[in-house]
Amino acid sequence: MQRLILASTSRYRRELLSRLHLPFDVQVPGVEETSMAGEPPAAMASRLALAKAQAVAQRNPEAIVIGSDQVADLAGAAIGKPGTHDGARTQLRRLSGQRVVFHTAVAVVCEARPYIGQALVAVTVRFRALCDAEIEHYLQREQPYDCAGSAKCEGLGIALLDAVESDDPTALVGLPLIKTCRLLREAGVDPLLPA
Repeated sequence: MQRLILASTSRYRRELLSRLHLPFDVQVPGVEETSMAGEPPAAMASRLALAKAQAVAQRNPEAIVIGSDQVADLAGAAIGKPGTHDGARTQLRRLSGQRVVFHTAVAVVCEARPYIGQALVAVTVRFRALCDAEIEHYLQREQPYDCAGSAKCEGLGIALLDAVESDDPTALVGLPLIKTCRLLREAGVDPLLPA
């Protein structure tokens, strides 16, 4: 089977991709994850996913490389990873009672083929109205400082939410596996067929 590489530092994406039972390596893409002036959150997620995949593909032109990125969107404003406890508290206070769209992009690149495929999945989330005690308890338990919008939904973060709407529930965790499987098949790797 052709070598498969995940261009990511995210442990969440590693865990999700491992569900497909495909052997893969992980490489750090080294892409600066900042927004461009006036860039909508969905466009930012797509641009960064492709940039990550292309950065690693340039170093490994024979490999199939997967890049992904997620940007939370509150009324058109990008909400990134909080980084700190205080940052997460501020984010969750801001998101309390709000409707937020998590844009999760995936890109699959193989320079040797050549192949470039991209997909974007939007997950709409309704946050509950949260009190400070709930926020603090959640932050102490989960420490979601590396999660967009401080929402670690695969753990206790699910209790922050009233509803989740999506065609692909894995997209909220950080890698839309349904779309990833489609792109991998297009690139010549079918998770359901032996190598």
